Amino acid sequence: MPRTPLLIIALFFMIGGIAHFVVMDFFVQMMPAYLGYHTELVIISGVLEIIGAIGLLVPQTRLLAGYGLLALIVAVYPANINMALHPEDFTDIPQAFLYIRLPIQFLFFGFVWWAIKPERLAKK
Repeated sequence: MPRTPLLIIALFFMIGGIAHFVVMDFFVQMMPAYLGYHTELVIISGVLEIIGAIGLLVPQTRLLAGYGLLALIVAVYPANINMALHPEDFTDIPQAFLYIRLPIQFLFFGFVWWAIKPERLAKK
């Protein structure tokens, strides 16, 4: 049975991954202009979030999934920066929240890192 932090993280990423398809326009809008293939990148990141969420729940893939989710958090950070730099494009979201999201991403990173600690230590 997975540990509670893993269940929480898996649920978070599963919901996030599904949201990429349910409200795809919002996620496409988050993408920085300098990146191409916005829709494709949203689909890829949504699929990776879902795969990562499932992978966390399977002991044999937990460590790889955790590292994958850590990489994904880093990869999508420019979209969060883009939102903070362009609050006029996200009028439904309080501007303060757009900035608060930036350090929250570091907390998510730390939470995933902490949750896979037993698997990381077992590999040493």
